[in-house]
Amino acid sequence: MKSTPLIALEEIMASRLGSIDPSQSPDEIFDLYSIPAFDRGEPDVTAGSLIGSTKQFVQPGDVLLSKIVPHIRRAWVVGANRGRRTIASSEWIVFRNQNVEPRFLRYALVADGFHNDFLSTVSGVGGSLLRARPSHVAKIRIPLPPLAEQRRIADILDKADAIRRKRETVTSYIGELLMSAYLEFFREPRQNHLKWPTQNLGAVASVDRGKFTPRPRNDPRFYDGDHPFIQTGDIAASGGILTKWKQTLNKEGAAVSRSFRPGSIVVAIVGATIGETAILAREMYCPDSVVGIVPHGDILTSEYVEYTLRFFKQHFRDMAPETARANINLETLRPLQVPIPPLELQMKFSAVFRKCYAMSAKLSEPTNESDGLFHSLVQRAFRGEL
Repeated sequence: MKSTPLIALEEIMASRLGSIDPSQSPDEIFDLYSIPAFDRGEPDVTAGSLIGSTKQFVQPGDVLLSKIVPHIRRAWVVGANRGRRTIASSEWIVFRNQNVEPRFLRYALVADGFHNDFLSTVSGVGGSLLRARPSHVAKIRIPLPPLAEQRRIADILDKADAIRRKRETVTSYIGELLMSAYLEFFREPRQNHLKWPTQNLGAVASVDRGKFTPRPRNDPRFYDGDHPFIQTGDIAASGGILTKWKQTLNKEGAAVSRSFRPGSIVVAIVGATIGETAILAREMYCPDSVVGIVPHGDILTSEYVEYTLRFFKQHFRDMAPETARANINLETLRPLQVPIPPLELQMKFSAVFRKCYAMSAKLSEPTNESDGLFHSLVQRAFRGEL
């Protein structure tokens, strides 16, 4: 930003936030800013008895930056007080300063320039276990114009972002249509109101964990080849059919990993994305933070299995301890009781699934264009060109 002073983030990092173990106030209802809540778009309203670890207090206007799965850009402004104590996961770095417009800071924390610096602060063994180190993040410098200018820029970017999100709303309607179709065909699978026969998932599909065992794990000799290598964040961002990835393996990397064929269902089993699912559009390699499921084609369709597993997402998360290495395993997935409707009915749903996805993909083309324009506008803002 031209002629605009830079500040180190340590100058606006909040300290001495105070902490609480919500389970000690089991009947109190909290507003909880968690990583999964961010992905859903609003804070959880949760009783203390259901919150399994110590949290930090936050207040309206605080800006939160996620330390985990750093390639996914997660920055959030704490909303207005809703009459409950407001707490946040320890996975957030918290910023607070009266000379900072929260909306401006949020845009700064998802801009390309900052994100590149942010990724350089990361440590960990890979995938969902990667974390940014707050002490290193504190040294990153960002432009900070006067407060009035911050607000002017934030207003411009808010308007541009609103236009972009209108297309996302249309896409969400397609998701609602698919949910309605599923419930019309099968009802709620956990209740199995139509009394379909059930089977353990492991009896009607192969259920295997991914693998990645190079030594050392982050050795660049194994990467940047022709083989897609997916992470849990890729699954969460897929919308149901996984067609994009951010990392690849070369021949040496593929030799120490495991691939799953097109049509396999992949399930994230570690970290904040536990229970997220998608169908592979092509052969892809997976780390051990991902399970691949290949249905027996004479019994189940991939589309039916993938959508059925969505109903069990919260069940999987409830079974995983809320720790840095929260996870589920094959012993959780293989015994899962899955209703087995007639194959013909599953195939009808699969056709609806594919049509809905095709519509969503077509709509996403202009969305991708508007995303590009929006991010270009963000970059211009932080170069002082707005």
